[in-house]
Amino acid sequence: MSIFVILRAPGDPDTFERYTNDNADMVLKIAQAGKDAGAIRHAFGGGEGEIVVLDEWPDEGAFQKFFDSQPEIATLMRNGGVTGAPAFTFYRKLDTPDEF
Repeated sequence: MSIFVILRAPGDPDTFERYTNDNADMVLKIAQAGKDAGAIRHAFGGGEGEIVVLDEWPDEGAFQKFFDSQPEIATLMRNGGVTGAPAFTFYRKLDTPDEF
């Protein structure tokens, strides 16, 4: 079974959204590298003073190897207005009959 990775970081979602759209080439390059490394799903979310990344990966090791190999992620976060260190949480995907 795969895993979910949730990254939470303090920052301004509007600034982050603008920055990613203004730097789409860099963001798409990182996304393609993630797909090539095995990422199954990826999305950003934003709330009051927080940016969230929601990913699904085959396993924690595949995610960690990808994340450690991407110095552009730190640039994206810093220039996109993230104001503090991200926190990662890993969850095992459960096999339930209501999945869609």
